[in-house]
Amino acid sequence: MPKTDVPSGGTFDNYEIAVRQFQQQILPAPHPATTVWSYGSVNHPSTFNYPAFTIEARHRFPVRVKWINDLVDLNGKYLPHLLAVDPTLHWANPPGGSDGRDMRSAFNSTPGRYTGPVPIVTHLHGAAGVGDESDGYAEAWYLPNAVNIDPSYAKVGTWYEYFRSKAQQKFGQPWTEGSAVFQYPNDHRAATLWYHDHTLGMTRLNVYAGPAGFYLVRGGPDDEVIDSRSETKAILPGPAPALGDASGILYHEIPIVIQDRSFNIDGSLFYPDSRAFFDQATAEAPGYIPGTDLSPIWNPEFFGNTMVVNGRTWPFLEVDQRRYRFRFLNGCNSRFLILKFDNPKIDAWQVGSEAGFLPSPVRINDLNVGGLGGVLVMSPAERADVIVDFTNIPAGTSVLLLNLGPDEPFGGFPLTKSEPATTGQVMQFRVVAASGPDPSTPPQFLKLPTITPLAGGSPRPLALIERTSAFFDGPHEAELGTFDTSSGRATELEWAASITENPAVGATEVWEVFNLTEDAHPIHIHEIHFQVIDRQALGLDNRPTGHPRPPDVWETGFKDTVIAYPGEVTRVRGQFNIDGLFVWHCHIVEHEDNEMMRPYAIGPIPDRLPH
Repeated sequence: MPKTDVPSGGTFDNYEIAVRQFQQQILPAPHPATTVWSYGSVNHPSTFNYPAFTIEARHRFPVRVKWINDLVDLNGKYLPHLLAVDPTLHWANPPGGSDGRDMRSAFNSTPGRYTGPVPIVTHLHGAAGVGDESDGYAEAWYLPNAVNIDPSYAKVGTWYEYFRSKAQQKFGQPWTEGSAVFQYPNDHRAATLWYHDHTLGMTRLNVYAGPAGFYLVRGGPDDEVIDSRSETKAILPGPAPALGDASGILYHEIPIVIQDRSFNIDGSLFYPDSRAFFDQATAEAPGYIPGTDLSPIWNPEFFGNTMVVNGRTWPFLEVDQRRYRFRFLNGCNSRFLILKFDNPKIDAWQVGSEAGFLPSPVRINDLNVGGLGGVLVMSPAERADVIVDFTNIPAGTSVLLLNLGPDEPFGGFPLTKSEPATTGQVMQFRVVAASGPDPSTPPQFLKLPTITPLAGGSPRPLALIERTSAFFDGPHEAELGTFDTSSGRATELEWAASITENPAVGATEVWEVFNLTEDAHPIHIHEIHFQVIDRQALGLDNRPTGHPRPPDVWETGFKDTVIAYPGEVTRVRGQFNIDGLFVWHCHIVEHEDNEMMRPYAIGPIPDRLPH
């Protein structure tokens, strides 16, 4: 992503990045182009791309971004959402005005989709040590600076002005209408992060429309890898794509985001506009709000029927007979990925996860997960830094990256695999003869940076809950809550309930996540990097039973997202160092958008709560 010019000797990298609507060829020609949204540099129109260009950051050198909502047409009028927005959820709710924004509205009849201006707010997923004013809080959204917004609408979320004042005092740069200015210190470990929208009750739709991109932090002591054979600096596969590269450069480090999408015959994105798509719950039977507790548009999960990689359906990549570094991101809304190469001669090693390198390389070929050999399990939002060796694959060979994960909610193993001809295939690698020697260090000889285990910490028992409709045999909403270990009972809490998670500044805590649902959930805690301690089965009384099992070998580094399996308690340990207001949530974004997200505060809860 191109930077905005700053004076020589500046103390931060400066960006001005907008979200805009445009068309892109995602399906293969001659299929029509697809209208999408994504980020790009306001001064470089050619940079608007789905997925967005990568932001390259340096360890301990801040990045400042002016995030601009530019979802307007050529006449400055707002663009409505590409997808159907359900106004019955607890969502941003601009039509509610200053008194009703960020609240669930009451309806006397089933409403139609919301067609007004679109709110956005951007979250840098995996950034630790960021002030709350820059975290992309779900109620700090803002509308575009459009010429035709109804004056009764709220133009910003409940917390926008609070964070604007805080940020302006902190960084000295004003927030103009239709924008926010966030700053990221990048003082954590070198890591693979990503940025995406985080608007209350709309994340699933906004992200599905396209806005997301990688953010790579490089440098620092946790980016120093040693070749164990010589005790000298190791060489990782490279280079990575860089701004201004000449044509013809061969890249050997490539960020890869995998998403599932569906399309209409005209090339437009398909996403359900009725609850009936999910489980045949219609307006006639059993009915929607206000007669029942079912929202008319929201779907509990969504699984697309095509696989999209870096903005193209089922693409191929030509690779030399050498090693490559792929930074994988599961960018799906609901789909868990279980990745596997179809050629057993491929040698694949995972060297990192969300928050940097693992303690030591993990050979994926040697893994057996739920009876599946040589697989990489990734929940939505998880990342995996993987070195893949094509050296011994004959030139002219085509290798498929498969997805064995299910076309339905993932509940652990055994499972029903995805459709082999469609969602069971991710992309193809076409091997060509090596163009030169491979200087990179074989992964088995990589000595990765030392990870110091966190210690101690008071336990904080929490619960994952899914509520069934009182009128229909199907989900009503998903929730988080607190958990009483003595009684084995959970207290269900919605987004608007008072804050219950309030660690002190500098405190270490063990968050014990009791999954009382039938499905696995990827749990993301903003602001911190944590370590997985263990998992333990739950008995019929919801109390832990048997012996805890340690984290899987690919989970032994620092993380920001963890899979909480059904019928288990998952324990993670983290240190909370920056005071402020943040959130934790399920990263199945359909769940997140319907109450499976909670605010939490580090240190004092802000005195002047906007609500």
